[in-house]
Amino acid sequence: MEREIVIRVRDFSYYLGSQPILKKITLDVFRHEILSIIGPAGSGKSSFLRCLNRLNEIRAEARISGTIEINGHNIYSPEVSLTELRRKVGMVFALPVPLPRSIFENVAFGLRMAGIKDKKLIEERVIDSLKKVALWDEVKERLNSSALKLSGGQQQRLCIARVLAMRPEFILLDEPCSGLDPVSTMKIEESLMDLKKEYTIILVTNNTKQAARVSDRTAFFLSGELIEIDRTDRIFTAPQDKRTNDYISGRFG
Repeated sequence: MEREIVIRVRDFSYYLGSQPILKKITLDVFRHEILSIIGPAGSGKSSFLRCLNRLNEIRAEARISGTIEINGHNIYSPEVSLTELRRKVGMVFALPVPLPRSIFENVAFGLRMAGIKDKKLIEERVIDSLKKVALWDEVKERLNSSALKLSGGQQQRLCIARVLAMRPEFILLDEPCSGLDPVSTMKIEESLMDLKKEYTIILVTNNTKQAARVSDRTAFFLSGELIEIDRTDRIFTAPQDKRTNDYISGRFG
């Protein structure tokens, strides 16, 4: 059965001034998969993630060539709404950034900003999102307490719940378990395995073991280039490129 391609990247390059950060990236992303992106620091992993919801444009000197299509539409087309794109393509960063508000209001914040006033709908979305990241049972008795009192792992799951409340189609995760303890990491990984039933997930991780555990396919980036992309089991047992093998076997990076 042929899988549905939902993101199509073709000869995509990203520059800061004259400096190439990404060089002619070509890859596809399938619906309801977890695609992990691995590679050493400075390989362009996070930059690529930001290009998928155009956060790269925050830098005035940024420019691109090539195309990225999501559901058949070029996201760099002038008529694309950035607000709508970023609602559809939600992003979670390495450092959890809870708002200085209650746990409930952290998840509800984006909904209120989007103009949703229906209290029942907001409550349903908050509860559903907290359940999807396995945080509901831990916080349901203290929804009105400050999110800043949560542990680091709980804060990160709260940030994922905040993205889920907006009903995105895609979730971009930039090293979401960086600095977290093994138990918190395990809870996030378990949540991702469930979330891919409803969402398409792209995970940037410096932890190759994490990529091996959770992803359907893995892409290896090096110095701004896509070296190899394949099923995760193949990448980790029979990579086609020596550089991929050297990286996952710990010879560099």
